[in-house]
Amino acid sequence: MLIRIDPGSATPIFEQIADSVRKQVASGELAEGARLPSARDVAESLGVNLHTVLHAYQVLREEGLVEMRRGKGATVTGQAAAMASLAADADQLRRKAQALGVSDEALAALIRGR
Repeated sequence: MLIRIDPGSATPIFEQIADSVRKQVASGELAEGARLPSARDVAESLGVNLHTVLHAYQVLREEGLVEMRRGKGATVTGQAAAMASLAADADQLRRKAQALGVSDEALAALIRGR
């Protein structure tokens, strides 16, 4: 599992870490039952604070993508397959919108119901 961050980005680092995991789940790189690296290992490899990584893992847990157990670490939940399927549907919808000349922003507004 490879997590990349952009320290110069306006997006908080914990959100970049969570986004990286989400993308790997959506793409199928991380399947149900896959263990995430320890927060300590991720923090050391990225050169960030341990609590930053723990915050990202907590966000993923709240979303239902990751299950965290003391002594067992973080693992991808069964929602991973649903996320991968949804990502494929979203990609297809985005391509259709682009073909119709609908911007990403307009599509996002449609999805949000605004």
